[in-house]
Amino acid sequence: MPIYEFASKEIRPLSKTTFGLMQLQERRDLQRLLRANIAVVAPDTLVVAEEFGDWDESRRRIDLLGIDRDANLVVIELKRTEDGGHMELQAIRYAAMVSTMTFDQAADVFARYLTQIGKADTDARAELLDFLGWDEPDEDAFAQDVRIVLASAEFNRELTTSVLWLIERGIDLRCVRLQPYGLDGRVLVDVQQIIPLPEVAEYQVRVTEKKRKEREARTDTRDWTSYDVTLGGRQLTALRKRHAIYQVFRHLVESGIAPEEVATHCGPWGNRALVSVEGEVVAENFHRLAKEARAREGRNFDPGRYFCGDDELLHFEGRAYAFLNQWGGGAFDEAMVSLRDAFPDKEIAFAPSE
Repeated sequence: MPIYEFASKEIRPLSKTTFGLMQLQERRDLQRLLRANIAVVAPDTLVVAEEFGDWDESRRRIDLLGIDRDANLVVIELKRTEDGGHMELQAIRYAAMVSTMTFDQAADVFARYLTQIGKADTDARAELLDFLGWDEPDEDAFAQDVRIVLASAEFNRELTTSVLWLIERGIDLRCVRLQPYGLDGRVLVDVQQIIPLPEVAEYQVRVTEKKRKEREARTDTRDWTSYDVTLGGRQLTALRKRHAIYQVFRHLVESGIAPEEVATHCGPWGNRALVSVEGEVVAENFHRLAKEARAREGRNFDPGRYFCGDDELLHFEGRAYAFLNQWGGGAFDEAMVSLRDAFPDKEIAFAPSE
């Protein structure tokens, strides 16, 4: 649909043009403008590198590399061509190449970028921590995923078909169309996210997540060992890992130990083991208040990652607490041993179920 100018005596459509005709170059103009206004194509993103290519035996470079509020890396590829070329393929390569980046590496990359744009006096590490809302680096939470944003004047059917297939396979990939218009020598740009459409994005995410879980269920090789847990004179049997550690955590809080203190003994994930809100609220209100509190910090709250049902919330000195339910890998063993050893008088014991 065209864009119209409402003049004093008439409504007239603006003329579509191309970046080439308007003498806007991909590298010199588009990239320079977008790096300073990245929210146009990637909201809640901090640009940490331009023309990034820190890998061996490759001359390929990412147009713009960013980090979002959830500490995910964001690969941003720009094209001013009419069809987007094969940008989705190169973006996938780039995403794979940066997927192992650590916080310290990102801070070093960001420092070089700040020097490049004339901000050498800025403390890159402090700036990055502030953007993420962290007091200190959390390598376990950093770069858990890589998002891809493709920005182009247009996308051909071959490219969009590939993108939709990749999204269905769990790749977080977005296409943002930048359609230029000419008006009295000026360049106006209609910016629209066309894949996934904003109004169906949440639904599409749910469908993709359902399909991902179905595929995982068919090929799941995770450790489903059950555990028997002894808490004082009480024994609980055949608990999955997440429920075993939750019961230990609950036992300690109900024994009068502050949740924050208990969390410090939950291993490397302890600093993100809790979400709390003011008041002894029920689950519905907890979800709302927690999301509002996290939003003020520029972060998200996913209730699916916490024990936050009405019978799962913990209450202590006028606050409600939700405990993390993500304890895969070696995090479970390390946290359980730490909790047992930190509170020997609470008679905590655990062992795999027979």
